[in-house]
Amino acid sequence: MPPLKLPSRLLHDQANACLAQWVAQLPGHLPPSVGLDASELTEFDSSGLAVLLGLRRELVLRGSVLQVTGMSPRLRELAGLYGVIELLQPI
Repeated sequence: MPPLKLPSRLLHDQANACLAQWVAQLPGHLPPSVGLDASELTEFDSSGLAVLLGLRRELVLRGSVLQVTGMSPRLRELAGLYGVIELLQPI
């Protein structure tokens, strides 16, 4: 499965549609981990984190894990502020 990609803009008004689209595209049988490239994301709010956490939750329910790459310092900072960085980038 090729990595998913975050759009350059992910704000509150796009969050639900983005998550629903990803979940609908997931195959029935998932690999052990699903990659998500966040390198293009430049405009976002906390709804972007909600999308990432929603996707992570769906993958865990299906026996897979989310591997986020390309997180900008600003996105990592926001995830740290909300206390969810370990869920998105486990040590």
